[in-house]
Amino acid sequence: MMSAPNVSAASAANSASATTAAAATAFLTGAAGALPSRTVAVLEAIKHAILAGELKPGQALVETDLAEVLGVSKTPVREALKTLAGAGLVTMNPYKGAAVRIVDDEQARYVYDARLLIEPVALSRAIALKGAGEAGGDWRSAHRALQRADHAAGQAERSLADRDFHRELYAGCGNPLLTKMLDDLCDQTALVSAAAWRHEPGGQHLPSWEHEAAEHRAVLQAAEDGDAGRAAALLRGHITSFVARNFPEPQEPQKSQENQNR
Repeated sequence: MMSAPNVSAASAANSASATTAAAATAFLTGAAGALPSRTVAVLEAIKHAILAGELKPGQALVETDLAEVLGVSKTPVREALKTLAGAGLVTMNPYKGAAVRIVDDEQARYVYDARLLIEPVALSRAIALKGAGEAGGDWRSAHRALQRADHAAGQAERSLADRDFHRELYAGCGNPLLTKMLDDLCDQTALVSAAAWRHEPGGQHLPSWEHEAAEHRAVLQAAEDGDAGRAAALLRGHITSFVARNFPEPQEPQKSQENQNR
């Protein structure tokens, strides 16, 4: 049976029945209110739980359990899981059912490679639109995401703030299809980024996430300066260095001395 996330201390002070009800709805994390459909609300609830680390990579997603926790029928849960599978957050197996996707190092490199190809271009377009007096990027929201990351209570919260920061960089690119593609890619990288924030190799003193934050601020400064070329180059370098540090290509085994002497 899948358990709901922990409820607040105030909820715990209520009666047992109230606590159970609070636990059953806590999963929604405020998603249901303004959303137009129950399926979308369920989708956002499950997605948030995955990205926040409440649902772990490899964890089974049982429709009946999720439906009970969320207080809905199995139908919106089933549709939500199908959508999340299409976005790369969930895997569907005809025999084992649905589970949170496990992203290994090879898959992580593929995802970051795709981001490397399109995210700097989207940022450049957002900066250009901003400079032309159109909507463009929302740099104030990007600053708020950086502040949330700085004050995050844990790696999962920091990962979500990091994802929001990157979204503010490309969301104003003027192409909703490009934005959707990057949304899905960033969701997938959120599955692995928290685990990747560890101490830098080679005896460095700064944790990796602080290194990322410094690079984020440099990218954002270039965007605010209206320098699309510099911002794109910094973002490209940021993604490349993150992958090199955390998901290096496997080393080919050295040839045996016998083969070397041939």
